Amino acid sequence: MAKKNTDKVVFHQIKVLDAGAKGVSVAKAPDGKVIFIPNVVPGDVVDVQTFKKRKAYYEGKAVHFHEYSTHRVDPVCEHFGVCGGCKWQNMNYNQQLFYKQNEVQNHLQRIGKIELPEFENILGSEKKFFYRNKMEFSFSNSRWLTQAEIDSTDDLGNRNALGFHIPKMWDKILDITKCHLQEDPSNAIRNEVRDFANANGLTFFNPREHAGLLRTLMLRTASTGEIMVLIQFFEDNKEQRELLLDHLYAKFPQITSLQFVINNKANDTLYDTTIELYKGRDYILEEMEGLKFSINAKSFYQTNSDQAYELYKITRDFAGLTGNEVVYDLYTGTGTIAQFVSKKAKKVIGVESVPDAIKDAKANAVRNEITNCEFFVGDMKVVFNDAFIAQHGQPDVIITDPPRDGMHKDVIEQIMKIAPQKVVYVSCNSATQARDLALMDEKYKVTRVRPVDMFPQTHHVENVVLLELR
Repeated sequence: MAKKNTDKVVFHQIKVLDAGAKGVSVAKAPDGKVIFIPNVVPGDVVDVQTFKKRKAYYEGKAVHFHEYSTHRVDPVCEHFGVCGGCKWQNMNYNQQLFYKQNEVQNHLQRIGKIELPEFENILGSEKKFFYRNKMEFSFSNSRWLTQAEIDSTDDLGNRNALGFHIPKMWDKILDITKCHLQEDPSNAIRNEVRDFANANGLTFFNPREHAGLLRTLMLRTASTGEIMVLIQFFEDNKEQRELLLDHLYAKFPQITSLQFVINNKANDTLYDTTIELYKGRDYILEEMEGLKFSINAKSFYQTNSDQAYELYKITRDFAGLTGNEVVYDLYTGTGTIAQFVSKKAKKVIGVESVPDAIKDAKANAVRNEITNCEFFVGDMKVVFNDAFIAQHGQPDVIITDPPRDGMHKDVIEQIMKIAPQKVVYVSCNSATQARDLALMDEKYKVTRVRPVDMFPQTHHVENVVLLELR
């Protein structure tokens, strides 16, 4: 049985030294241990109340500020500090970029332990706010209360909420009035759904009792101006469902795709549910250099459309295609990178494990009249074998954009075996990328590195690496 922690202490006049993992900042306690502190900026001098002690570190919160960092800015969002979505909103943007580049460099040096070129400067995002093309909100009949509300004797009235989960609290939802991550009409649609539901007695989900009509709301937008709205209902009440959907479509006629799903599972994931089209079409179109990509409710697409274009341009530049190369695009998703580079390649082979994604990739290729791209579905570590390569040709360039866990060791071994001249490795997790680069170091030299900021106001960062055969 764990010993009860009685080591909650206050450390005075602590200077915040660095930005750490997951958006929290780092300081040193008088005893030399690390302190992890949220909602502070490197350079702040604070008193820290600790609430967790471990062998090598403390976790705490700032209870008093003695000095404010020169890198500190006023957050624009009224929900900052409670909502966990934009943890760096109190840090100026140039400093955010500095820490993101630093993280990538530290991971590649410390974990990879390989020879590295001089890093190219991180590419910042032109849009600092309202850059996301996909947002998901949750309904709850028991919204998160502030300490003042908890202490109050007043009647708190309606406890319904439509917004985000409080960090580390699966059953508490922060009611959001304005979010700065997605362009309007995102805020207007979300607020209208909540207001109409409240006015008409539509019940909000109770996560503990698994009851209520309304469960989640997903909004997808595209640079083309098209909008998708998907409402997830827990209960199957046709009259109430259509009352809300009809009102929403009348209020926002610019909605391109209005869909719903009935989901009474234990979890609210969409991938094993049947999505029903209510109005419009079941996809929206994104456009990039004249190419059009359909995005359905279950599609993966980079969540910052403008910056995805910049990321793909860097990827294409690193590949250095002349028009004569066979390119393999591993973890191709819906084939966006494959089709984006296809004009400068002889042939592109895309491989992905999700059947629906490959279906979309093929449809997009037909829509874009691209004839030199082929797409195949299968588990990467199984399908990417000698027979597959014999059938489709030896690649000159491999582009790989794996999930956060990085590439499977069998995939890395196969890349090493067939030894294409170049590998362009796009990653959303530079720690696992560094691990994979170390495994490839015997045959490949890293010749270019450039981080890309896809998610301003957060600690997340993408990284593009070019490896060339030694």
